Amino acid sequence: MNKRLYSIYALAFILGISPACALAVPNTGFDPFASPKAKKGGSFTTSWGDFPKSLNYYLDNNTFTAFVFSSFFDSLIQLDPVSESPIPGLAGSWEISTDKKVFTFHLDPAARWSDGEPVTADDVMFTYDALMDPKNLTSLMRIYLSRFDKPEKLDRRTVRFKAHVVHWGNFMFFSSFMVLPKHVFEGKDFNKQNFEFPVVSGPYRLKKVDKGQSVELERRPDWWAARQLFNRGKYNFDLLRFRMFKEGTAAFESFKKGDIDFFPVYLSKLWHTQTDSEKFQKNWIVKQRIYNQNPPAFQGFAMNTRRPLFQDVRVRKALAYALDRKTMIEKLTYNEYYPLNSYFTHIYGSHSEIPMKPVEYNLDKARELLREAGWSETDSEGYLVKDGKRFEFTMLEREQSVEQYLTLYQEVLRKLGIKFNIEITSLSTWFKRISDYDYDMTWAAWALPVLVDPEDSFSSKQADEKAGNNITGFKNAEVDKMIEELKPIFDVKKRNQILRRMDRIIFDLHPYVLLWSLDNIRILYWNKFDKPKNVLSRYSDFEAAMTYWWCDPQKDKTLAEAMATGRALAPEPAVVRVNNSGGF
Repeated sequence: MNKRLYSIYALAFILGISPACALAVPNTGFDPFASPKAKKGGSFTTSWGDFPKSLNYYLDNNTFTAFVFSSFFDSLIQLDPVSESPIPGLAGSWEISTDKKVFTFHLDPAARWSDGEPVTADDVMFTYDALMDPKNLTSLMRIYLSRFDKPEKLDRRTVRFKAHVVHWGNFMFFSSFMVLPKHVFEGKDFNKQNFEFPVVSGPYRLKKVDKGQSVELERRPDWWAARQLFNRGKYNFDLLRFRMFKEGTAAFESFKKGDIDFFPVYLSKLWHTQTDSEKFQKNWIVKQRIYNQNPPAFQGFAMNTRRPLFQDVRVRKALAYALDRKTMIEKLTYNEYYPLNSYFTHIYGSHSEIPMKPVEYNLDKARELLREAGWSETDSEGYLVKDGKRFEFTMLEREQSVEQYLTLYQEVLRKLGIKFNIEITSLSTWFKRISDYDYDMTWAAWALPVLVDPEDSFSSKQADEKAGNNITGFKNAEVDKMIEELKPIFDVKKRNQILRRMDRIIFDLHPYVLLWSLDNIRILYWNKFDKPKNVLSRYSDFEAAMTYWWCDPQKDKTLAEAMATGRALAPEPAVVRVNNSGGF
């Protein structure tokens, strides 16, 4: 949902320059990752994982819900796809005080809800109140909104936020502040607003929900911002269809049959062993690897340090030494991944600049650490015991496909005298238990923003806030001090220097058994779409295809004819490196 604007004043604010009054100016630019050749129409069907518990992003913080919800509701500002500087959204312009504490937003007079009602300051006020209400399951948003006083309505289209303290991310927060219609939500139980959104402001509306199976969005020809130049060439599909699968292998089989148009690949085995059939050889299905600057995710086995078992860092470190990453990467991921040695890898110039080394598999060190932590005796079955309690814990998981990794880990832990159980559950159950911190260990993966703010994931204040991102219960006074130190710094390089020191502390405390990451995006799709030459954008994941691609009836016809006659199509590039400045 990136909208383009080059505003020297907005950019000045992000870089810490202080003009007398930072005022955004109307946008006149075209999104450089979009194409002026794009055409409206057609459909795009892709697969996703298990069905979400909600399509309300404020209640269900995951990538799928984030994409859907941001397709329904516009935010006050957007971020430029090249510079990540702010550009107009619902707010056509704004002022920022010289002390960087007061933000005054002027709503675009053209902004309308899908029922024709104007978007007003009352809607902004209502959204703030709903998110700050402690009865609502919106704790993650309260982290950010608690930095501000209750907003002030200046007039029907003007609203002012005042921050308690200077924070580099205060203004950027409003790029994720999606405004809700007061006249629709008022008086309703916000926690139950999950799958019905009759009035929206964004480029798509909800067409159909088949719970447990699929979600369909339809393009709005009456979207208030459709004619703006920076939205041209985007949001082209009349229908976006998401089919839900508990297992990626089932989704892939559906894709090969042609029931799905586009398939993001998460399993290396699938990429390496199941993409050599006639459909791939003859380019009916395109196989592409995309390199851009999307920050690599960090993933690992999160340990719930609220549980006594994981409160000793020596135990957590021992569990890290017990994971044979090298073998798993070689045998199970076909060397596609690199072992993680950082929680914020993209803040370093390259992997070689990261001073920490990945924890190497070493059972002798693991045993030594466990003995130091008091786990030296065993019971009649050979399991470690301490104070009469067996060393036993359970991995809570929601993907059957990862069981092969967990089984290998289970075998190694058994050698150490640790009983490691595996519990596979549904996504909805998993999410609820993680939100309630009702787990021992879980496999967690986190997408990272370009500009890192670690407060929600590593602040002690968030450790006991339900439904937050600090799922491990991480608490450290030095990290807390650094989080506060980061807030008034607008220079990204200076912030990154602090983040690197913080990264070292978190790494040494092992709240996660860090796993591995990937520096590219792997996609498969039927060769019937047209798209910009960059395929995706600078900082995007695969979801950008739904924003920038479009249907090509001629390519669709050519594909059908080729399949009917057994003819090969011309190959598409196997590797695409995104031009960071865009270009059609």
